[in-house]
Amino acid sequence: MSTAIVQPLPAQIARETIAVHSKSFALASRLLGPRLRDQTSIIYTWCRRADDAVDEVSQHSAHEELLRLHRELHAVYTGVTREPVLAAFGAVIRARTIPQRYPAELLAGMAMDVRRAEYNKLEDLITYSYRVAGVVGLMMSHVFGVRDDEALVHAAHLGIGMQITNICRDVAEDWNRGRLYLPDEVLARHGAAGLAGDLGKPLASSARAPLAASIAELLALADRYYASGAAGEHALPWRAALAVRAARGVYSAIGAQIAAQDHDVFAGRAVVPRSTKLARVAAATLRTLAEAPLRIARPAVRVPLTTLELGRVPRL
Repeated sequence: MSTAIVQPLPAQIARETIAVHSKSFALASRLLGPRLRDQTSIIYTWCRRADDAVDEVSQHSAHEELLRLHRELHAVYTGVTREPVLAAFGAVIRARTIPQRYPAELLAGMAMDVRRAEYNKLEDLITYSYRVAGVVGLMMSHVFGVRDDEALVHAAHLGIGMQITNICRDVAEDWNRGRLYLPDEVLARHGAAGLAGDLGKPLASSARAPLAASIAELLALADRYYASGAAGEHALPWRAALAVRAARGVYSAIGAQIAAQDHDVFAGRAVVPRSTKLARVAAATLRTLAEAPLRIARPAVRVPLTTLELGRVPRL
């Protein structure tokens, strides 16, 4: 007698994906109810799928993969795909009316990686961070619901802050992959103008101090974006606010860990201890409980009614 092979459900695949690739987001997602957790994981899985498609192949193949991702996104929005993960992503998009502009912007961020975009100005970094992370915050605003569309700016800011933190943490790793996201204008302020011209060579020890000062400046900028992100948490339902607050706390702890290593790119990848993560979750829980009485008189949450474009995101 043959035994049927049971395929994992898309939501199960998504939960496993977020657990493997982002322990911080996986921890925060556990604070959500089952529906929101599954929808969050499915969006994360599609974003991860896009990132891996262009990151793990040659540059020539990455161009082809980017075209494939655009075709897939079109299929998702026209409802003609049966591939399980894409179909699940499409179901979330339709249920939460997520504008196609947001995932399309994420693919535009992937395109910046494929063409090896140069980051001369801080604005270039903000554009990239909005595309690969700010729009994720905007998609999550549709999943969670908001009380006011003004909260969309705060959602985008939180994503931008998280991406700046990622970039500061991964300078050495990115350098070894032929990438430098730190803007030249920031590096120039600290004596390392034109450092991108040395890509392909070993990272010189003489760059240690300029890189450390540049990272410190960018982490201070990330903190301003985190503060704006925090200002929008009141517009979320309580469980979503708790999860977002916990994720923000854990990510800001990454910046604190980098600072504890004197912002030294040669000191190894900054890792936040589990005890610190749990402490940040506990702090987020207490803050959310404390504001519970204030939520009673607030308007009900709803799907956002506007689409937030990059040009309408204030710079901090």
